Amino acid sequence: MDAIDDRRRIPFTAMFNFRDVGGYRGLDGRTVRSGRLYRSDSLHRMDGADLDAFRALGVRTVVDLRRPQEVQRDGRVPEIEGLDYRHIHPEHEEWGRQPYQPGSDLARYLADRYADLARTGTAGLAQAIGLIADSANAPVVVHCVAGKDRTGIVCGLTLAALGVDDAEIAADYALSTEASQRFVAWLATAYPHLPELPAPFVFSPAETMLTFLAEIREGHGSIDGYLRHAGVTDDQLAALRTHLLG
Repeated sequence: MDAIDDRRRIPFTAMFNFRDVGGYRGLDGRTVRSGRLYRSDSLHRMDGADLDAFRALGVRTVVDLRRPQEVQRDGRVPEIEGLDYRHIHPEHEEWGRQPYQPGSDLARYLADRYADLARTGTAGLAQAIGLIADSANAPVVVHCVAGKDRTGIVCGLTLAALGVDDAEIAADYALSTEASQRFVAWLATAYPHLPELPAPFVFSPAETMLTFLAEIREGHGSIDGYLRHAGVTDDQLAALRTHLLG
């Protein structure tokens, strides 16, 4: 992890994948503004010093991308005065219906799961990106369970719409592997009886995001084309760029 990545990652004790999405170069040489959009794993474990550090960020909106049963099982972000909680579930098939075969191409497997979500979860993705586009909601935190897959898709599409290079988007996505290793270490201590997590739940190969974005463009002509197909309006795309690029 280089120096800029060290600055981007915000350390918490009970979240392992919390980081600022800002700092990347986008359209017309402008930079994605820091302190406006964060990505994270689940926020339900926050208390004490973590809660104080979270409040200090001034977050106005939390976009929770988990399935309803995941929210019911684990709970949601703690109640904080002035914080707007939005639960958005992009419809998608359970991965267990198409399980990963150990030894096969992990990046391809994950890209296929992301393509499935992009096909069936259009309404949820459009709603999430529409919330990010509205400056009145900022700062926004987008999260799921691990902060790498559903969150990775929303943040990947957002950064692509802002004109960030695919290689940088993929590198940002790949940072989740290191975060997942820290989560797995915590999990082994907190819940030693749990079985080892399968590879798709732990690793985030950069090739996954490169493939996903390339195939979105192949299918819809451009990232903007896909987002319009999903339901994001031209006004929202313009607002996204005005708000997040400086």
